[in-house]
Amino acid sequence: MRHFAGLLIGLVAAVAVLGGGGWATQQAVTVAQGPAGQKLWIALGAMAAVGLVVGLVVAGRVSPLATFLPSMALLAWTVVYALDMNRALSFVPDEPSMHQIVREAGAGARLLLTSGVLALLGVALFVPVLMPSRWQRRQDDYDGEDYEESPQEKSYY
Repeated sequence: MRHFAGLLIGLVAAVAVLGGGGWATQQAVTVAQGPAGQKLWIALGAMAAVGLVVGLVVAGRVSPLATFLPSMALLAWTVVYALDMNRALSFVPDEPSMHQIVREAGAGARLLLTSGVLALLGVALFVPVLMPSRWQRRQDDYDGEDYEESPQEKSYY
């Protein structure tokens, strides 16, 4: 069950990084060309929220799938960008029929991809997957009945 929860949390983290991070980056870039105001504070708040989500996913002990899923999405898109730039950039939503917020998030994700930030985040999200302790269940998470050792099974180390 914890791996299913990790899968759902990983989907949320991937959407937060690509959608929220992309939108916030695009807003910050467009605001940086003019005077700072409310839009800049909203963009910085959205970036802080994305950072909080990423930090909680990396530090949390739900399941390693919570970090594996977004890391693979970010690293795979970066590898596609390195191999075929035009194909990777064709995944960015930029059609006029798309909603304005989706186009802004796509433009920001493009900037994050081309600058290497998505590769950096992908590696940072992949590191917790390599920790063996993340794959083991904690003792207080055990749902079964208590196990008592028989006198023959007790170890005296």
